[in-house]
Amino acid sequence: MPDLWQRLRQRKLVQWALAYLAAAWVLLQVLDLVGNRFEWPAGLLRGAFIAAGIGFIVTLLLAWYHGERGAQKVTGVELLLLALVLAIGGVALWRYAPAPAAPHATAMANRAAAPVVIPPKSIAVLPFENLSSDTDNAYFASGMQDLILTKLADIAELKVTSRTSTMQYGSRPPNLRRVAAELGVAVILEGSVQKQGNQVLINVQLIDARSDTHLWAQTYQRTLDNIFGVEGEVADKIADALHASLSPDQSERLARAPTTNRTAYDLFLRAEYQASRFDIDEDTGALKSAITLYRQAVESDPRFALAFARLSMAESSLAFFGGGGEDVAGLKQHALDDAGSAMTLQPELPAARLALGYSAYWGRRDYDAALQAFGAVLSSHPNYADALAAQGYVQRRRGDFDAAIDSLTRAVALDPRDFTLIYRLGNTHMMVRRYRDAIALFERARTLEPNSVAVKSSMARAIINGSGEIERALAVVQGDADELKPARGELLVYLRRFDAAIALYQSIPDTPENFPPGSSKAGVLAMLHWLAGDKAQARILFAQALLQDRAALASTEGIDQALVWNAIGLDEIGTGDTAAGLAAIAKAEAILDQSHDSLVVPNQKKYDAIAYAMAGRADLAVPLLTRVLAAPGAGETYGPPLLWIDPSWDPIRATPQFKALQARYAASRPVIAMPADHGD
Repeated sequence: MPDLWQRLRQRKLVQWALAYLAAAWVLLQVLDLVGNRFEWPAGLLRGAFIAAGIGFIVTLLLAWYHGERGAQKVTGVELLLLALVLAIGGVALWRYAPAPAAPHATAMANRAAAPVVIPPKSIAVLPFENLSSDTDNAYFASGMQDLILTKLADIAELKVTSRTSTMQYGSRPPNLRRVAAELGVAVILEGSVQKQGNQVLINVQLIDARSDTHLWAQTYQRTLDNIFGVEGEVADKIADALHASLSPDQSERLARAPTTNRTAYDLFLRAEYQASRFDIDEDTGALKSAITLYRQAVESDPRFALAFARLSMAESSLAFFGGGGEDVAGLKQHALDDAGSAMTLQPELPAARLALGYSAYWGRRDYDAALQAFGAVLSSHPNYADALAAQGYVQRRRGDFDAAIDSLTRAVALDPRDFTLIYRLGNTHMMVRRYRDAIALFERARTLEPNSVAVKSSMARAIINGSGEIERALAVVQGDADELKPARGELLVYLRRFDAAIALYQSIPDTPENFPPGSSKAGVLAMLHWLAGDKAQARILFAQALLQDRAALASTEGIDQALVWNAIGLDEIGTGDTAAGLAAIAKAEAILDQSHDSLVVPNQKKYDAIAYAMAGRADLAVPLLTRVLAAPGAGETYGPPLLWIDPSWDPIRATPQFKALQARYAASRPVIAMPADHGD
């Protein structure tokens, strides 16, 4: 050991090490200051640190070498070699350092990391507790909460969180401060309702969640004959407690009862309860029940403006989601008429103008009129999350996806626990192929509503369209709900497990809710048998579907008919009449080419491309599919990884045109093992 220490002293290794460390420290401090000033990438600075470490080792080796020779002098050649080693090491480390986040991802991260500023005039209304002995009276407590929310939303200065955001907490959560922080509000309203025969007892209390102090509490003991207007009294007290200024018109609207008809009031509350079920899982059966009850309410009180507005919204929604067996054209006309009635009765009612906007959007596809209606709501009620979201939905139809994401992001900021808003923001990211952002939002929505079929289906689609990971997507859509089965069946097709897919679709009840116009059960099963190679059974089913799809033409109109003509084209090709099938697809294309809907058009053109592929016409299918894959807005329906795993392209997979398309998207080819990788 003494011998070694003597040699170290002779070669001056300690002096060299100390001198190098001092110089390196000064250099790194300078680099850090300059890097921060000019915003150099973090990878460059990390590379400098590691290169300095490499230089330290080289320096010690040189010191030992020169000490052995008895001369502590480094030659110019050696200095040049040392500089090259450091430069090469630094460049290599910088080159392979993690790349800085994309601007969009950085913006999202910065937004998420930014401190949340809670407006003092912000409120959440927790679900009202049903204290009635009869559990069937739950609708009454829920409806009372909705009416108070509607009144609060009419106070422009307030930020009001939706019922969808608050339903997960229940009536009496143990930690109100945490709830308020998660919802981004300053105060919380708790309430309970006890309905016994003709008697109603309502208790409400307003709590400042930041200090856990009661701001105001009130008990209302009423009968069903004089309960009208309680929601306005509560809203007025809240506005006073939060120092929200009210114009004379706003004060008058708060005091005005939506109806003084006992029967209409009860029917309306029951309708609201059914409509809320649709908000969770797009259950058109619940929506049809709500429409029936709303109609009975306005029949009982023809001056019930809020009921007309809600009825119009429900009719527009049902028409948009295929009608559920109802006449779609009739629903659209009723929606327009009922929105008009609401506007005539109460033109200043935000719900009335919102209904008018949705009638233009979903009913007539008049996007300019819809944006005008939603903009009118926002001009007087800038914190109205529903209007912001509606504006975003129309903006994406017009192809303005960045504006749509901005509108929906603002809506989510106002209502951070509304899983439907988060889910639809995720869908919008998926439309423009920001699949990672979409999946993150779907995960967030699932934490709020774990059983939502819509969220599960969309998340599976984001996974498969973005990466082609079939098994990962399949794990998301497990469950017995009929609404989940189509998503799972599609993934089974990608796995080429056709028998399992056929059995799954056969188990789905053949109802208009499950198989809307243009997507008959016979047609779906026919296509599955065709893909499985059972052309004989496919022809029988295609013939059945053809009769149903031709009949569906009478109940659809506008762009919706394009999907029906596509189904007819598939039916004709499947039964052997390729010429008639191609003619039907041409009609579908003509309708789509007349539309300016940037969301529906590219998505439906994918189905036309499938029909062309089924006919073996790569010359028609590939150009159309190329447009779909390049179109903003089509990312929700289709992604490049499916070029390798979707059996729809098998008839044209070996053609030069299709191979050229695959080559263009070679970077998107799934890296996982696929059940069948044909044509390569």
